Amino acid sequence: MSPLSETVLRGRDVHGGGLEVVIDNGRIKALSAVPVDDETPWIAPGLVDLQVNGLERGDANAASPSPDHIAEMARALAARGVTRFLPTVITASISDMRDRIAAIASARTDPLAAAMVAGIHVEGPNLSPEEGPRGVHALEHIRPPAIAELTGWLDAAEGLLSVVTLSPHYEDAVEATRFLVAHGVRVSIGHTHADEAQIAAVVDAGATLSTHLGNGAHAMLPRHPNYLWTQLAERRLSAGIIADGHHLPDTTLATMIEAKRDHGVFIVSDAVATPPALIDRGVSTIGGGVAITEDGALRHVSTGFLAGSVQALDVGVATAARVTGSLALAVDLASSAPAKLLDGSEPWRIGARADVIRFTWSPGDDRIRPVDVYIRGQRIA
Repeated sequence: MSPLSETVLRGRDVHGGGLEVVIDNGRIKALSAVPVDDETPWIAPGLVDLQVNGLERGDANAASPSPDHIAEMARALAARGVTRFLPTVITASISDMRDRIAAIASARTDPLAAAMVAGIHVEGPNLSPEEGPRGVHALEHIRPPAIAELTGWLDAAEGLLSVVTLSPHYEDAVEATRFLVAHGVRVSIGHTHADEAQIAAVVDAGATLSTHLGNGAHAMLPRHPNYLWTQLAERRLSAGIIADGHHLPDTTLATMIEAKRDHGVFIVSDAVATPPALIDRGVSTIGGGVAITEDGALRHVSTGFLAGSVQALDVGVATAARVTGSLALAVDLASSAPAKLLDGSEPWRIGARADVIRFTWSPGDDRIRPVDVYIRGQRIA
């Protein structure tokens, strides 16, 4: 994927006014205020998804792992305005998880996947075995952290292992956290029933994120304390939240965004593959026995628990904009915020990688609709 020569893009800046972006050799060369009218598409940095299991036919957890699945994910995500993402591998056997990690690393032979895959997120298998916090992760594969297995992930990922989600309730969670952090991997708390002391211990050891806060939890919790309040109050934790209209009620989503704005908050999709077999009430690789319900949610048939999302960040941005009343904040939650957490980058600056989207959106729309998607300065969609 070779970048184009100089390109000039104009749009309505989500923060107000008009903006001209000049791209040269895959980088942002200039950013300037310009006049635009109300019919001009919006312009913003590309969206960054730090937790995505699959989309359409692309599947990071396919029974037969293949780099082709990751390339398919990249194409589907790019069409929705996502320019970088972390394919997310979930709980499975030791060998299956390692094979899926290796397939993602191998996908870099595809130019678009190489440009978009910013790392790998491993969610599990060191999660709570309890009903509710476990979600639809397979109970038979839930296990405590082991340094040997973590080392195997690092080897298979070939430098791409970026985030690992674990539950702090395990005796070896602190050791695992220190090991991962020492190897440049962010540790995220999720799918847990841990108490305050256990959460504090892994944060002291270097954990910095919360995975889809508010989900992967018991249906009923003590009023206080509980692990949601603890993570909301912990200033050292930045929270990922799913804004698909199903995982969190509007009031909960708005409260979490407001509570974590000074600590760090970002939107993820938690999207999963939706091959025709799943749409026809088949079996998902995220967890068996799931179906897409009439309201567009993916749920476990027997328990009703959500099993990931079938919506991408184009829906997440529109949902957050509706709930907060601010398109600018919603776009920041899906672009600048996760980009900074990923590698400290500020996407809207001179010299930054030219990941730019132009899109249409009006209040009440259920999603943003990309008009142009540029990745490393090249128009993809």
